[in-house]
Order: sequence, then structure tokens, then C-alpha cells
Amino acid sequence: MSKHTVPRSILILILGLGTAAMAADNAFVPDAEPPVPASVRPGAPWQEAPTQLPPWPSEADLVELVLDGPRSSLRYFIDGRHLRVGSDGVVRYTLVARAPGGASNVSVEGIRCTPRGAYKLFAIGLEGRFETLADSEWQPISELSSERYRDALWRFHLCVPLAFRPRPETDMIRSLSGHLAPRQNMGFQAD
Repeated sequence: MSKHTVPRSILILILGLGTAAMAADNAFVPDAEPPVPASVRPGAPWQEAPTQLPPWPSEADLVELVLDGPRSSLRYFIDGRHLRVGSDGVVRYTLVARAPGGASNVSVEGIRCTPRGAYKLFAIGLEGRFETLADSEWQPISELSSERYRDALWRFHLCVPLAFRPRPETDMIRSLSGHLAPRQNMGFQAD
């Protein structure tokens, strides 16, 4: 060993102590600030309210849902009398899907006005009464042709565009009845 050479073990010890001292001075390493201010608290998780099934729909209360785009073999109707916004923000409605021959499927559904939309099937109609579906889960709204009516309800009729909350019930009926222009429904100003 020469007289100017530092023993390797001492050099490692000095470098280790220097690194620890630099880390103590660096606020970004050990004591990083939380990503949100301390005053921000997480919101309460969303809770679904119990669903009370409506009475069987009356023909006089049905409002036709007219869909844009390719024609469907089914015609869709909403029971305007029993269209409701629950305390949980879910828009619950009775849907009647009618085939050209007159056969109908009746269901009770709900839509959440979330950024991408979600729906749930609460009950199906069987011989003039509703049968509750206990294991039904919330599903994303799809643009598939078989589910275009849900996308149209969420996008144009039941939810306030870009606000992600339900419209007032009277506005929902006005929209379904064709008394709101499509541009009003989209949240854009007219040309």
C-alpha cells in the first residue's frame, strides 16, 4: 500500500455516509409531499338505493323512443308516467320493445349518468307482472345495434350532457317526445 492510498473499506464507508447525507438534504426522496392537499378528503362511495318496481305500463303512458341511424325491427317505448330519478341519481324507467308482429318485451331498467354511462336490468315482464332479477349487475352502455336505445337514452334524453347528472324528469319527457332539438341534447350551441 502506498502512503497516498486510502484503504478500500474506509473509502466505501465515506461514500456511504456522503450518500446518506445527500439523501437527507433531498426533500424529494424520503419526505415526499402527498399528491393532494391534506384538506381534500375522499368522497363517500356511491350507494344504490332500493328499487321499487312500477305498475305494469299502460298503453296511454308510452312515449316512443325514436332512434337515429339504421332502422331497427323493434320499436321502443318508455313509460313516461313512471320515469323516475332515484335518491341515488339512477334514472329508472320501464321499457317496452315491440316487434312488428305486435309481440312485446317489457323490462324495468336503470341508467347512471356517469361519463361513459352504465345500465342495470332490474326486472323483466312476464304475463302482465314483473319478475325481479336479483343477480343483475351494472354494465357499461354499449353502442352495439342491439343496445342502441340505451346509448340514445343516456346520451340524448335522460342525462345532462357533460354534467353527468340526470335531467329533470319533465325535460326527459319533453326530450323523448321530440320537443328538444338534437343539438340541445348534445350540449352544443346551434349554428
